[in-house]
Amino acid sequence: METLALFTLFSVLLLSAAVWVYAKSSKKARPPLPPGPLGFPVVGYLPFLRPNLHHHFTDLARNYGPIFKLQLGSCLAVVVNSPSIAKQVVRDHDAVFANRDPPIAAIVGTYGGRDIAFAPSGTYWRDLRKVFVREMLSGANLRACYEHRREEVRKVIRGVKSRIGEPVNIGELASSTELNVVARMIWGSTLGSDEEKNEKIGAVFRELMGKYVDTFAEPNISDFFPWLARFDLQGIQAKMEGMRKDVDNILEPIIKEGVRIVSEKSRSVSESDEKKDFLQILLELKERDDIGRSLDFQAIKAILLDIVIGGTDTTATMVEWVMTTLLDNPEIMKKVQKELEEIVGLNNIVEEVHLPKLSYLDAVVKETFRLYPALPLLVPRCPTNTTQVGGYTIPKSTRVFLNMYAIHRDPQLWDNPLEFRPERFLNQTSSGLDYTGNDHRFLPFGSGRRICAGIPLAEKMLIYILSSLLHSFDWHLPEGENLDLSDKFGIVTKKCVPLIVVPAQRLSKFELYQ
Repeated sequence: METLALFTLFSVLLLSAAVWVYAKSSKKARPPLPPGPLGFPVVGYLPFLRPNLHHHFTDLARNYGPIFKLQLGSCLAVVVNSPSIAKQVVRDHDAVFANRDPPIAAIVGTYGGRDIAFAPSGTYWRDLRKVFVREMLSGANLRACYEHRREEVRKVIRGVKSRIGEPVNIGELASSTELNVVARMIWGSTLGSDEEKNEKIGAVFRELMGKYVDTFAEPNISDFFPWLARFDLQGIQAKMEGMRKDVDNILEPIIKEGVRIVSEKSRSVSESDEKKDFLQILLELKERDDIGRSLDFQAIKAILLDIVIGGTDTTATMVEWVMTTLLDNPEIMKKVQKELEEIVGLNNIVEEVHLPKLSYLDAVVKETFRLYPALPLLVPRCPTNTTQVGGYTIPKSTRVFLNMYAIHRDPQLWDNPLEFRPERFLNQTSSGLDYTGNDHRFLPFGSGRRICAGIPLAEKMLIYILSSLLHSFDWHLPEGENLDLSDKFGIVTKKCVPLIVVPAQRLSKFELYQ
């Protein structure tokens, strides 16, 4: 019995030692967390964050390298500042990092994260993205909506013509134009030719969407300490719930009318030749067995919000930034206008057929995206499993930022990175520097499966508005005003000081402005 007891004890000790050695070796085998600055207990690094996060994170990257961590309350954040590590996140481990980490305001504002931007990766998100890309933003649909874009761009040119010699706010001009285009694409056919009603709804919606985006970006203590969310200490959740009700009051009557129209068309044999807006497309898809399971009315409203916010705020902001950089570089503006003279002619107006030929303007836009990306940290990702990236361990549920502001200005990647030089996008070596996310030095729209779904529409509208404004008018600052290039961080990073400029007639014939 004593021999058996000793053997049992020896076996237990031997097994315990083996488990301890294995645990120790496993711990050694796992890479450490990335380096990063220290913070205070409980709150972490939160008290040290500066308002312009993209500038602050870029400064920290100089001290801590291509990847670093920050403890923000009870949330761990990791910031990636190099294209090689960004590639590991968006390509090599794309499936693991395919989820978002939306703020509470975004979850509430998108009907529980039912939209494409914030919905978790899975069957629902894949179905919605497929609907958006294949059904709504297909080449055929974009071509069918061309008249909407043309009419709204011509309308803004007429408006600017009536204000020649007067100061014009470029950001407001671009924003109203974008929203008018998007609204007509979403519900233009449903509301019919009642232009006054369309403009009234558009004006209210534009103001509401501005508040929406501002609330998304508002710092909320509940996002850093989730256990405080139930108390809504700053009232952000309640404010967003109120705005969502305002959205319902606008969209639900339009959707109800859309349902009536689709129902009538379903009983008609000639409905195939009629133009459909995005809402009617969604309502028809809702009845299909293969997609309808994902499209209830809440999902439809969330998708419409995605189109409005994504299709207006980012594009309008970039119109303002491109115009700013051209005014700061008048010799480059002259090159753009010379290209427009050669491709379009001063006896003609810009049409979408001209846009693919405007290679220098395209390079100017890309160079502006490089220096002033609309989303300098993109939309944060959130790994579903603990993963190794860049030689470090990234724990599950970490908030991962891709610092494109730092990557786009890295002197090891770009020659004279702070210089505005569109020619860098015309070289043969830059042939892969487009918006598809394949070259990880340049990712203004992201990359991988969560790349922006609205690129075709955004690119088309951005070039169309810019080329029309630059072809139709010469521009200069009001007398005594200086150009301001400072920015302020947000969901979309905008200029600190709005761009106010004065137009002068450029086309040869007055009739071209009509």
